[in-house]
Amino acid sequence: MLVTQQPVLRRFWYPVVPAAGLADKPLPFTLLGENIVLWRDAQGKAQCILDRCCHRSAKLSKGWVQDGRIVCGYHGWEYDGTGQCVRIPQMTERETMPGARTPGFKVQEKYDYVWVTLSEEPLAGIPDLNEAEKPGYRQVHEFYEVWECAGLRLMENSFDNSHFSFVHRASFGDQGHPEPAKLEIMDTPTGFRMLTEVPVRNPEVQKKNLGMEDDWTVRYMDSNWFLPFARALRITYPNGLFHMIFTAATPIDDERSMVCQFVVRNDTEADASAEDIIAFDRLVTNEDREILESTEGDVPLEIGTREEIHMRSDRPGIVMRQKMKALLDAHGEEEARGEAPVSLRKMIQRG
Repeated sequence: MLVTQQPVLRRFWYPVVPAAGLADKPLPFTLLGENIVLWRDAQGKAQCILDRCCHRSAKLSKGWVQDGRIVCGYHGWEYDGTGQCVRIPQMTERETMPGARTPGFKVQEKYDYVWVTLSEEPLAGIPDLNEAEKPGYRQVHEFYEVWECAGLRLMENSFDNSHFSFVHRASFGDQGHPEPAKLEIMDTPTGFRMLTEVPVRNPEVQKKNLGMEDDWTVRYMDSNWFLPFARALRITYPNGLFHMIFTAATPIDDERSMVCQFVVRNDTEADASAEDIIAFDRLVTNEDREILESTEGDVPLEIGTREEIHMRSDRPGIVMRQKMKALLDAHGEEEARGEAPVSLRKMIQRG
């Protein structure tokens, strides 16, 4: 599936930048292949419009912000947060040009991120993360960076119990016991929920973070997948520690994702420092990243072909692909695909 060619994917909310990183100057971003620009207006509210001046197509992100409006650096045309051009310096105040505008997009701020949808009618809201706004819990921002992989690949990996022993053999996985833990999947209106219990190694670097000296522990994992490319992994440890990892793979284009990740915990900085928490989770996610960036961005949604071979423990990923295919079908879209390698096409044709 080529995400930039599936219009229905424009109808979801995506985190595009940490809120602290958006100021009163233009910030360019590419979302689903669409060049957009964000800034804060005179009231400090986040705004987002197409990164294109309707005069001579210059990028508005090359300009600046003045009195809460974005100014094109080419001829000084000024735009408000709706995309309407509200001032043309070369014209008198009595002259008007009502057709001078560029598309504007909806913006929300939540969980310390600025979220954007490219649709006037999004199909779902921003994921509901109750713990992130409850007393007694703290939020730790972990990272915001471009990965050279498709969002669906990252989502499948997040629910894949069979990769721990191999991808994470240097952190918490046990290569001597590759059998994946059993799991249970339940449908939700926004995707699905998965329950599983996974025995893991508890390396020295993690013992302080968990407040546990045992060499082994169990992760009680309650995970939610939110269509199309976000997940909340709620981990509870035997000592009662709660550690939720929220990850969103915001689609830049067909091959790249802006990965936004933060955690929510029920302990304090005195119990475990944010620096140490980030360090361990970075160790784990870097292991994932090295493998995922070697995968193909064009993820096939059809399960019955020989393009990719599946095993029993791939069930969460298979359900994801089925739900994505159902989403396209419900909105009258065909799955957009690229060309497979010649040798692979020949093998599939031979059967």
